[in-house]
Amino acid sequence: MKGPTAAHVPPHAHPRTDPPEGAAALVHGEAIPRTRVDAFLKAVPARDRETRPEALARAERQRRRWATQVVVADELARRACVARGLEAAEEVSPSQVLAVAEADVADLGSIVAAVLAHSPAARALLDGFEEEQEIPEAAARDYYDRNRDRFLTSQALRRGVDPFDEPAPADLLPYERAREGIERELRRAAGHRAFFAWLDQARIGVVYTPGHEHPGDPAHPDHEHRH
Repeated sequence: MKGPTAAHVPPHAHPRTDPPEGAAALVHGEAIPRTRVDAFLKAVPARDRETRPEALARAERQRRRWATQVVVADELARRACVARGLEAAEEVSPSQVLAVAEADVADLGSIVAAVLAHSPAARALLDGFEEEQEIPEAAARDYYDRNRDRFLTSQALRRGVDPFDEPAPADLLPYERAREGIERELRRAAGHRAFFAWLDQARIGVVYTPGHEHPGDPAHPDHEHRH
């Protein structure tokens, strides 16, 4: 006589690794529809001024890849906010994408700058990273000592005082008054570094469909290493 059979335990469900039809990418097994990429592309006008058909086609293919990176980063940021208990603002429609300042593009790279302009979740996550940073007193003091040119008084600037030629104490904003701004700037820079590190790690394992790869991925013929 056979003993009682063990209850059937269904196999553990693994995330799918092949993007379904209509998907731009898979994020932890969940499809990101191409419609999200299309909406972002429609809202952000092309900057390229190519006129030759082949160059224009290449630029549009790369723009789609760039837009996919922005949409994927937004999705990753939403999930990170949920995991960290951070509240992001209501999702903005693609038509409400904020302008990206050229200075931010130079500082952050066009993809990350666009992500922060487009994604309330990414901005909330960046704010969270910045708040977590602790700036040692020694780091703030070192910054003050190495950047005297940033702390000349307006009167000293008008007189053309050389900040690196032992300026008089009266020509410099005292450290005690400069400290808060220094800490804010260092915290912002450290928060950006933490955000970059998080994004690099979070994107590991994202699967892209053909035509939606990273613009700098050497696996496709249009690749260019421009962030």
